[in-house]
Amino acid sequence: MALRVPKAELPTEMKENLIKQLGAVPEPTEVVFNHPAIAVSTMEFSGAVRSWDAVDESLKTFAHMAVAAQVGCSWCLDINYFAALNQNLDLTKASQVPCWRESEVFTPLEREVLEYAEAMTDTPTTVTDELSASLLGQLGPAGLVELTVFIAFANFSARSNTAHGITSQGYSDACEIPLAARPRAPRGAMTA
Repeated sequence: MALRVPKAELPTEMKENLIKQLGAVPEPTEVVFNHPAIAVSTMEFSGAVRSWDAVDESLKTFAHMAVAAQVGCSWCLDINYFAALNQNLDLTKASQVPCWRESEVFTPLEREVLEYAEAMTDTPTTVTDELSASLLGQLGPAGLVELTVFIAFANFSARSNTAHGITSQGYSDACEIPLAARPRAPRGAMTA
């Protein structure tokens, strides 16, 4: 897939800082910078999202990866594998997020968070009262609000990236784990 919007030139200092932090300029930043006000607003909100701490970082990273796998955003999977490595998260779990339903590596809470991420990503959403109540009991009100808004932001990012034609940029190469593929059968479908 080719980019559907050309890359914009970033200010030199910003470009240098991104290369220093990530090793390369993220393509979503280059594309969105065609509209600097949106780029700056998105970067500011993204920075705020990363500072929230009511929910464990691994739960949020795995939730973002579940959204990315469902939407088909290989860039989000790529950068989140990289984030998992740099946050010292369980890379075995990270590699299994796209096929979490078939995997046995996740805790019950992690499984509920992944289910919640997918339910929020469904159109229309399929979040149930039972799932929300369970997560509320485990994470508390602030935690559930944080997780919900975090997943909503993950949807914003993943859907923007796929619509712009942005794909994996190779960040996960440092992880030495392959980008896992989502099972071909749709969720809830019977398999033989």
